[in-house]
Amino acid sequence: MTRALVLDFGGVISRTLFETHALSEQALGLAPGTLAWRGPFDPAGDALWRDMQADRISERDYWLTRAREVGRLLGEDWDRMETLVQRARGADVEAVIRPEAVLAIDAARAAGCKLAVLSNELDLFYGADFRRRLPLMAQFDVVVDATYTHILKPDPRAYAQCVAELGVNAGDCVFVDDQLRNIEGGRRAGLQVVHFDVMQPARSYAEALALLGVRAPVNSLENP
Repeated sequence: MTRALVLDFGGVISRTLFETHALSEQALGLAPGTLAWRGPFDPAGDALWRDMQADRISERDYWLTRAREVGRLLGEDWDRMETLVQRARGADVEAVIRPEAVLAIDAARAAGCKLAVLSNELDLFYGADFRRRLPLMAQFDVVVDATYTHILKPDPRAYAQCVAELGVNAGDCVFVDDQLRNIEGGRRAGLQVVHFDVMQPARSYAEALALLGVRAPVNSLENP
């Protein structure tokens, strides 16, 4: 039986923009402390995030609004959400990758698991050349990106396509995402799921590896 680890990208493999405000401000030439919205790290102070969590706006609406706000700070008109990600991330793409993600991916691969990315906006947000600039992406057997499929999680077709391309049973996949709506979609599609906690990434990855029957790296993800 072959098992598979299926990961969302933004927030799960990469750190969120909320966690990298200092890097973003440096890349954009903004004064430290300029970017104050904190999403899940301070829901009470981010009304727009609360609207997104309540499904009053979409995740893409959230980031488009933030992109426009940051563009105005620079005296520019940003009408695409991906402009924020691509400009704020700067040239060092590896600086925003979670070290816990690298450890978990290596552990799953060493245990013979297949690996997949299932994203709603990988290339849309990060740019089409991002995968080439990030060596970690070579570890993945399958990348299903709604930038091209136009099928967004939690649509069941997104999960079905990923499972089919992996060539495994849905129940042998462990799907990890930081958005509850996507987790619920994965559960309905028959995958095992881990709702990723961006404030406890090591614990979330340890849970995913445990479901795969893979021992977490000692002193890294084990007993987080």
